[in-house]
Amino acid sequence: MGSRQQIGDLIRRAGRTFGDAPALVEDGRTMSFAEFDVATDRVGNGLLARGLEPGDHVSVLVPNGIDGVVTYYALAKAGLVRVSLNARETDVELAYKIEDSRSRALITDGRVPGPTESVITTDELATMMTSGDASPCEVVRDQEAVFRLAYTGGTTGKPKAVILTTRSELAEVANFLVDLLPDVGPGSVMLHAAPITHGSGAFFLPHLVKGGCNVILKKFSAQAFVDAAVQHRATATFMVPTMISMMLEDADIDRSRLHLTRLCYGGAPIAPALLARGIEVLGPVFAQLYGQAEAPLAITCLQPTEHTPERLASAGKPYTLVEVDIRDSSGKSLPAGESGEVVTRGPHTMSGYWQRPDATAETLGADGWLRTGDIGQMDAQGYLYLLDRRHDVIISGGFNVYPREVEDVLLTHPAVREAAVVGIADAKWGQKVSAAVVLREPVDDDALMNHCASRLAGFKRPRHIEIWDELPKSPVGKSLRRSVRETMNAQKVAENA
Repeated sequence: MGSRQQIGDLIRRAGRTFGDAPALVEDGRTMSFAEFDVATDRVGNGLLARGLEPGDHVSVLVPNGIDGVVTYYALAKAGLVRVSLNARETDVELAYKIEDSRSRALITDGRVPGPTESVITTDELATMMTSGDASPCEVVRDQEAVFRLAYTGGTTGKPKAVILTTRSELAEVANFLVDLLPDVGPGSVMLHAAPITHGSGAFFLPHLVKGGCNVILKKFSAQAFVDAAVQHRATATFMVPTMISMMLEDADIDRSRLHLTRLCYGGAPIAPALLARGIEVLGPVFAQLYGQAEAPLAITCLQPTEHTPERLASAGKPYTLVEVDIRDSSGKSLPAGESGEVVTRGPHTMSGYWQRPDATAETLGADGWLRTGDIGQMDAQGYLYLLDRRHDVIISGGFNVYPREVEDVLLTHPAVREAAVVGIADAKWGQKVSAAVVLREPVDDDALMNHCASRLAGFKRPRHIEIWDELPKSPVGKSLRRSVRETMNAQKVAENA
């Protein structure tokens, strides 16, 4: 029989080992390792007492903070499947995920995007946390059972839920501790400046299990981040490139007062010039991680010592426990220097897409190799360079935007006949959501943007719309986004010349 270790076992052991040391800090509120262990027991027991059963799916819509982290790991102890929701999305988008995931309950700070069987408020959680049943909550489930669902998108325009198991989660922790955060221990401080529902949340367990403290900011601003890093003597953080750009432009930084040894970044392409500027200001602390929801944040990494001028455009080398290859369209492995699709394999990868067997078969091979949808090449030393994204995903401010979803909204406007949405290079956001539309009747840009504003989260809305007479088409009549993107980028270059 294989290992039956659970995530709750890690929390319980950390509680015993590190006891009264601070495990979580948020706005002056501190929770020790022992208190975190008890709080997750209380909430886990409280959720089961509400009628939820191990294996049930529970959507979580709570802000950055200690209560959110307690909720996540109470669900783990209770054997409940976490469905993390992004508060920046609209009610329509969130309601779809609640329904699609078949969530039996929604845990929320008050916002209820759509109908659900049970609503549990953060006020109720607070009561559970302080006065609930403190006996150990130790539901044991198979390591291959669903642990959490992470929504991503796809070419269909409807988000897909990635199935991640306990095996996935434990392997992700191992990947981080072996390669990305090898020096974590008591005295280490992880400053969470990005949403814990996003990449930053992956850094919580690696610090917890080794006795590090997790400090959570409710909201990011450049100067507040720098001030918090100094105050808490932060040793590590995670940022998307947009946050790095804002910090370098807007914050007063005194490098001598900082204790950062790892500024991990990912989630979007980064300009080598921005990276070079960051190293100049903060020193050799940058570590890149390349991953995706289907292979949680662990495909390749570029260590601080590898951030040499000739490597700044690289995504790094594969993690020790992860395999990476470059394949052509027939699945044949390609030699160094040749471009093809990046594929990866490891114990941390997804087991499939929730209720999407066709998409699973297309992405995940029977031999465990996962097609990432990214185009790249390896050099002779094994460094990966990413060239493009096969499915035209736009990454703006660290968030994925799927063109079809935006196009579908534009096409609901009666004046729009056709639409093509692409990402245009942008110094601040990495990529700017841009659209080319063909009209049935005259309409101005503002009207179209207002139309999108009521139907899409802010990071998904087009920031630039052009009216075209016709869109470039493939022989079978599909809009060629690549041609649209190339034309818009060329226009931008010409304007800046």
